Formats: sequence, structure tokens, C-alpha cells
Amino acid sequence: MKTISKVILGVFLSVALACGPAVAGQLVIGLGSEPSSIDPHYHNLGPNNQLARHIFESLVHADENQRLGPGLAVSWKPVNDTTWEFKLRRGVTFHDGSPFTADDVLFTFERAPNVEASPSSFALYTKGKTLKKIDDYTLHIITPKPYPLMPNDVSTIYIISKKNGMGAKTADYNSGKATIGTGSYKFIEWIPGDKLVIEKNPDYWGNKAQFDRVVFKPIKSDPTRVAALLAGDVDMIDNVPTADIPRLKKSADVVLSQGVSNRVIYLHLDQFRDDSPFITKTGGKNPLMDQRVRKAISQAINRPAIVDRVMEGVAIPAGQLLPETFFGVSPKLKPETYNPEAAKKLLADAGFPDGFGLTLHGPNDRYINDAKICQAIGQMLSRVGIDTKVETMPKSVYFRKASRGGPNKSPAFSFILVGWGSGTGEASSPLKSLLHTYDKSKGFGASNRGRYSNTEVDKLIEQALATVDDGKREKFLQQATEIAIQDLGIIPLHYQVNTWATRKGLAYTPRTDEYTMVMSVVVK
Repeated sequence: MKTISKVILGVFLSVALACGPAVAGQLVIGLGSEPSSIDPHYHNLGPNNQLARHIFESLVHADENQRLGPGLAVSWKPVNDTTWEFKLRRGVTFHDGSPFTADDVLFTFERAPNVEASPSSFALYTKGKTLKKIDDYTLHIITPKPYPLMPNDVSTIYIISKKNGMGAKTADYNSGKATIGTGSYKFIEWIPGDKLVIEKNPDYWGNKAQFDRVVFKPIKSDPTRVAALLAGDVDMIDNVPTADIPRLKKSADVVLSQGVSNRVIYLHLDQFRDDSPFITKTGGKNPLMDQRVRKAISQAINRPAIVDRVMEGVAIPAGQLLPETFFGVSPKLKPETYNPEAAKKLLADAGFPDGFGLTLHGPNDRYINDAKICQAIGQMLSRVGIDTKVETMPKSVYFRKASRGGPNKSPAFSFILVGWGSGTGEASSPLKSLLHTYDKSKGFGASNRGRYSNTEVDKLIEQALATVDDGKREKFLQQATEIAIQDLGIIPLHYQVNTWATRKGLAYTPRTDEYTMVMSVVVK
């Protein structure tokens, strides 16, 4: 893993294309995945967050390596064991000219965890925090226990205007009525399936936008997205198809940039229902609740083959929640070894010598080669006796069903492929969202669609979140990760490696958060 990481991280490659750079101050970007909403608090999802960040801002900014720096807050510090003080930036205005103050922050933190019908809430970053206004440009955030990750958490919450957000629903943000931020670009229009248009904010407090107008065009089809770049219809694309990378490397006039991301692609398994809806041939039992069956599924998956054949070598086999170098990663965990014979034995030991039936659900327009990965896993599981059907669907349908499409708004599926990128750049983000026991009132387990629950893991996560000492906190995170992964709370598959392509005269600085940000485009 180290060798692969060093080779692909931050690499810039030149390839040929007979086109010039963006013209007339306009940049057109072809996106492999479009947002499900322009509401910055509706869905904690990469395509939504990356586009929201152009229009809205957070108190703390994260750079391309997720290092934190001043944003709408110029400074922050703990003033006692349970209180953080944030000094806000003066002289900032929203796009409608109204001033930014502490009232907007208080309003935002009240709204963010309570957006109606949210498929994946921001509550995990806001719950347990009490905001107190000291004056218009000073606020305190108070927690019941010491909380060292406050700057990381607030970096994920985009600040909205109280004036324009009062009573506003998600539809009001999608239409532009309430889409008033402080960012370097202003919202112009969003036509789902067609385009999102933003324009330069001339009154922006920070570095001025380098393009007058930016058009994001969703182009779901990989071949069509590449063709659009080659034809000059777009200036840049993300999610360059892995199959096209070798061919593009041989040309001379476009820049490819690659970087290892913080995203793990993984499987979530139903671990809370005795009778799971998409499991058959078990007499009404749910075999996924047996750790031996989960282990068998993991052993039946040939991760190196997926990386080599499905991902064209542009991925890294995963054994935990984050790749090496990120805070909280355990040195003890390695990718599961492919062992189909051991998998068959475990199934027999668990009482399923003839296997059972299972449906794997996944998106077909969210992650790199997501539908192909699902098909490959389905074939691998079928070989060890788990008769696996595969159903994929657009992410706009998939995530809603996966989160709350079942009875009483429970997760609809039994076995799903998902991805998670750490918004905070360390292990507490996936731990508390994916593996902590689901607790809506506390914001834990917001994306725990398998409803995995382990009291020891919960305790270690909560200890980590209340430990200021970095060394001790990291050990808690490592221990929680080790227990949850060995228990197969989720099954890690691989870490994504992302590739962007630009026309000659432009380049892109890779980001570990995978975001496609206009601010990371380099004009040569």
C-alpha cells in the first residue's frame, strides 16, 4: 500500500488534446455525480458538500489535505475544559449585502440537524453542542465533556443567512430563493440533470474568484464525460474512468492529476432484524447477524482482483476506515485475505452449508465503477454458495431508500455497497457515523444503515471524543476501529484514488476529501 500511495498521490500527468484553456472567464466542469439538493444541510454527501462550499462557507476552512485554517472565524481556542471560543470575521457580507454575524451561526446550528427528510443528517457534527452569543462577533460553543474535535466538526457545517433562511425549506434552496451565502461564488440557477451555474462574488472577503462564471454539468456516463472533454465541450472533468487513464496518458495537451482520497468503499450488513427483507432460503433467519457469516462474506471477496480488474489498478485494498497517514488509523489492521474455502467452512459452521439467498443493493452513479464493483462482489459471493442478486439504482433513489425506505423509516435493504469520506480528516468521523449505535437524539450512527451496535465500540468512540490528549485520543480511535472491523461491523473493500482531467492551460490540485473545487483549479 505504501508503494502505490507514493506513486499516485499528487501525480500530474501530461496528455494530448488539441484544445485551449477556458475562455471568456467561463469554466465548464463535467461532473460524474451531481448533487441531490442545493440545500447545504439536506444530505451529508460529497457531491452536495463540494458544490455548497462554493456558495456557502464554514467557520473553519479545510485545505486540499484537510488541514484547518481560518474561514468565517479568524481564531478559535478552548477557554475552559468544556467551552470553545470562536472570534468571527468582521466585514463579511452575504450575497444580498446583509452582514454576517453570530446570529447567523446560531441559526445555522439550530437548523442543520433538523432538515426534513434528510437521508444523512449533519446531526453528528452539531448534537451535544450549545452555542452562546457573547457579542455579534464572538460566540462560545459548550459541550458536556471536553471535546477536542470542535474545529473539525464546525468545518463541516456551512453557514446560512438567518434573514433568508427563516422558514425556508429545502425546495427554497433548490430554487435559489434562500441560496444566499458568503462564498466566493453566487448561485445563479440549478436545473437538475442539466446544469448548476454560479458566478463570481465581487464583494468576497477573501481571495477573489478567478473565473467570472462556472457551469457544472452532470455527465453520468463515463465515455460521454471523456468525449465532452476531448471535444472541448467542457474544460475539466472529475472521476476520469479508470479504463481511459492509460490511453489519456499517451497524449500531450491535458493534465491528469491523481490523489489518494479519504474515502473507503465498504459493505454495510443488516444486523438488527431477525427477518431481513432481501435474504432468502434461511427460513426467516438473518444470517448476517452471525459474525461467522460476515467473516465468510469478507473472505469470499478478492480485493486485489477488484482493484486490478474492476478499478484498473487505480485503488488500494482496504482493511479499515481510512488509509495510512490519517489520524486514528490502526497499524494492526490489514485487508482481509481472499480465502473462499475458509469462507465455505465458516458458512457451514454457522449452519448454512448450502448458503442462502441475498440481494446486494448499490448506487450506479456515485462512486468510481460502483455498479461494476457490485457485480464483481455478487459473482464472488455466489461462488461460495451465497446466491447473490445485484440491484443498482441512481443515488437520488438509492440513498433515500437505504437510509429510511423501510417500515417506520428504517433502512430498506439488507446488504449494501456504500462509501464514506472522513469530513474531519480523521477516524472519529466514520466511527461515530457508521459504527456507533444509532441514536438520532445524540447524532450518533447517522449513516449506520446496518444498525451495527457494540457497547464497547460506543464507549471507546465517546471516550475519544472527550479526550484532549492527542496520543490518548488516537489510541481510543484505534481500539474502537480494531474491535468494530474485527467484528465485521462493516466490510471494507478499497480506498478510492481519484483522477481529474483538465484542458491544456489548466491543472487541478488533488484533494483528499475528493471534492471538485473551482478554487483548486490552477491556471497555468
